[in-house]
Amino acid sequence: MQNNDPTYNPLEDIDQIIVTEAEIQARLIELGKEINEAYEERDVAVIAIINGAIIFVADLIRRLSISMKLDCIRIANYRDDDKSMQKPEIIDKIRLDLKGLDVLIIDDILDTGRTLSHVTEIFKTMQPASLKTCVLLDKKTTRSVDFEADFVGFRIPDEFVVGYGLDFAERYRQLPCIGVLRPELQNPPEWS
Repeated sequence: MQNNDPTYNPLEDIDQIIVTEAEIQARLIELGKEINEAYEERDVAVIAIINGAIIFVADLIRRLSISMKLDCIRIANYRDDDKSMQKPEIIDKIRLDLKGLDVLIIDDILDTGRTLSHVTEIFKTMQPASLKTCVLLDKKTTRSVDFEADFVGFRIPDEFVVGYGLDFAERYRQLPCIGVLRPELQNPPEWS
């Protein structure tokens, strides 16, 4: 449990590690090769969906040998009384002009598909030469929309995961691995 104890280790809050730090590092090398081959001799605009993908993007782009530009977009998903989720809303836009560029959108996790589907539809209106997506995790769950990523780090079961940029209540992003948060910590009232 989160506390001010200097001996506290956030890994103690993880029920099960499903992707180790070593597995992440090995897959980053492979993904980098896949992306380098796909975009050989092309200029690419890499768009990171933050906050969740920030660590993944930082580590992945250091393995790219292609010509690239980097920008970030921030998305919010709002809830109201009538529906569990509304359409994702862009709260911080990109500054790059995407017209005629090959675009690679990078996100932390693909689950419902709503965020990536929405962002790709917006970016298509900016007339890129091509548009692909890359995700660290593809969660085995029912998609709200029909969407698949072009590049995938890991396919994972339908579990509540944190670490390596993924959070719960803005916590656990710093973990070097990806793990399932202990069930009793998934909605503690003191974090609300």
